[in-house]
Amino acid sequence: MPVYEYRCAECGEVFELFLRSVTQKAAPSCPKCGSSEVEKAVSLFGVGGSSGGSRASAAACGPTAST
Repeated sequence: MPVYEYRCAECGEVFELFLRSVTQKAAPSCPKCGSSEVEKAVSLFGVGGSSGGSRASAAACGPTAST
C-alpha cells in the first residue's frame, strides 16, 4: 500500500496519506486546516536491517573515492 507524504501550503503541516492503489485518485486536504492547497513532499524512508549497522554497508550507499 503506497504511502505519500504531503505538505500544506497554507499552514505548513506535513502529513501522510495511505492509498489502497497507486491508481486511486485521491484529492488530499490538510487534516489540520482543511486546505486543498497541498503538495507532495520528498520523504525519507527506513530500510530494515541490523540495529548496529556497519561502515561497509554505509559506504556501499554512496560514491567511492578513486585513487
